[in-house]
Amino acid sequence: MLPELGHFALILALLLAGLQAFFGIAGPAFARDRWSGAVTSAVAGQAVMVATAVACLVASFVTEDFSVAYVAENSNSALPLFYRVTALWGAHEGSLLLWILLLAGWTVAVVLGSGRLPPRFAARVLGVLGLVSFGFLLFTLATSNPFLRLDPAAADGRDLNPILQDPGLAVHPPILYTGYVGFAVAFAFACAAMLEGRLDQNWARWTRPWTTTAWAFLTCGIALGSFWAYYELGWGGFWFWDPVENASFMPWLVGTALVHSLAVTDKRGLFKSWTLLLAILAFSLSLLGTFLVRSGVLVSVHSFAADPTRGIFILVFLIIMIGGALVLYAWRAPLLRSSAGFELGARESFLLFNNVLLVIAAGTVFAGTLAPLISDALKLGTLSVGPPYFNPTFMLSMLPLLALLSVGIHANWKRGRLGDSQRVLLYTLVVAAVLGCGWAFGLYARGSLLSWIGATLAIWIVLSSLVDPLDRWRRGLTLSRAVLGMTVAHLGLALAVIALTTVQSFTIERDVALAPGGKATVGDYEFRFEGVRPVEGPNYEAVAGTIVVTRHGAPVAVLSPQKRQFWVQHQVTSETAIRMHRGNNLLLALGEDLGAGRWSIRIQIRPLVSLVWIAAFIMAVGGALAASDRRYRTARAAVTSPAGATAGQAG
Repeated sequence: MLPELGHFALILALLLAGLQAFFGIAGPAFARDRWSGAVTSAVAGQAVMVATAVACLVASFVTEDFSVAYVAENSNSALPLFYRVTALWGAHEGSLLLWILLLAGWTVAVVLGSGRLPPRFAARVLGVLGLVSFGFLLFTLATSNPFLRLDPAAADGRDLNPILQDPGLAVHPPILYTGYVGFAVAFAFACAAMLEGRLDQNWARWTRPWTTTAWAFLTCGIALGSFWAYYELGWGGFWFWDPVENASFMPWLVGTALVHSLAVTDKRGLFKSWTLLLAILAFSLSLLGTFLVRSGVLVSVHSFAADPTRGIFILVFLIIMIGGALVLYAWRAPLLRSSAGFELGARESFLLFNNVLLVIAAGTVFAGTLAPLISDALKLGTLSVGPPYFNPTFMLSMLPLLALLSVGIHANWKRGRLGDSQRVLLYTLVVAAVLGCGWAFGLYARGSLLSWIGATLAIWIVLSSLVDPLDRWRRGLTLSRAVLGMTVAHLGLALAVIALTTVQSFTIERDVALAPGGKATVGDYEFRFEGVRPVEGPNYEAVAGTIVVTRHGAPVAVLSPQKRQFWVQHQVTSETAIRMHRGNNLLLALGEDLGAGRWSIRIQIRPLVSLVWIAAFIMAVGGALAASDRRYRTARAAVTSPAGATAGQAG
């Protein structure tokens, strides 16, 4: 009866989410404090019910209950126990249930962290989150129920998609979704501020740690997805501008802008309208990503479903939520004016310019992602948009952004006083240009103008980011976690830029056909093919190649890429073999059997590619440090309702 229990738990969670939304929004609106107080009970009950539903589905996978349609479609008796558990999020219905579980977790975290918030404001935040939960629970029960039964039960399951049978998929979706869902909290805070008319600096300060934490999780999730694609899909790339990759990258770009805009609103009370719009836009793009992945309108190796009915439901939900938020924004627009000002060379200006560039970058990705869909809908023919479009258009926004970042770090609030930093700016730029030249034309010897510019900007960011912390350390001053986190995140960005510049400029790739004993020289390395041998896994059979790698005659590694065929779905996958050597990633993928013992083999030498993922985790660590700053643990404001707010705030 576990599936029925899980289904019933989801129905109860839907009812509790509805109560959470009603009491959270109506309670403060009608000054019913008892209603507002009931919100936390609804949150706790909903979280328990959702967790119960997830536990029931996991138990159905573990016990191989093939009477459950979702289990029968995504598991098999030969599937290892580890993948039976992670199969929970291996397809549409279960991944949606994971989304709902994480949203419940975020909501509980807001309850635990809202003790210092005005009670009515906290109730409104939880009410908006309840609306979001209600929408996704209704979507699940109406179109995507994971507990549907088969009658009669299947004798065995169809197995989990072979490319998802990988340890990376045990952590990538939960972390990515945690970031996705986290932007719902920023959205809820923005809506609560507009409902209450409390558009001062406090709401920005309350929102900052939640937004930064969500951004850090999304950063890690995108990096893990990129790493999984690199070693699992067999083509050796780490980013292909796939539509579903873009669906997670767009909210990350807007979320980055939101993190910086919140800093200005918190510090100076400026950019309030811009910050609210970014909070709405970040959540909108998260919902859009859900629509793209689950509607079937775009084809991707990462997509879950091809059911237009589900896509229409999500689209309607997106219109209702975002349309309602924009109506609130229009209603509160008169409260968003600020009398404070700043000079053109002030830090506020640089943050504004960079935020605009981030939004433009997100816009170019959005246009390229949806262009094929629009072309097809208008019957203009098939349109393919890939790296030749994305790479140059994205770079047009990023290059000036990196330069502005390097200068803006030295600017002061309100009055830039960049004249006081002219010498530091000049010295850091000259040193960066010289080191960048050595990197592009000396260390790798085959550099181009673009590789020199990328290396120079990356090194300039490093030097500029270290000036203030080193000066504080020299004077015996302490660094707040917010400043330390900002510095670490910027250093991570610089590392990502130098890694991306290097790997894009100096990658060597060759496809060769070798018989046993055959050799191929690629770069400074020699690869000798020893042949293949059969390998049997728990639910697949494979052939593994043996390739001996040497450099200038010295042994480097023995690598064994595989071609696997899974028993149930008969799908063939490539398992790459990767080895790091002197900063280079050596990647080998076994291709097709060409007959007479000859095999096609893809050989790639990608310098510093591992630093791309390391840099992303450094940025996430910086975000975590900034989010943990003690300044965000503010004391409860004396004003606890719009009635006690100033006339200007209450409108």
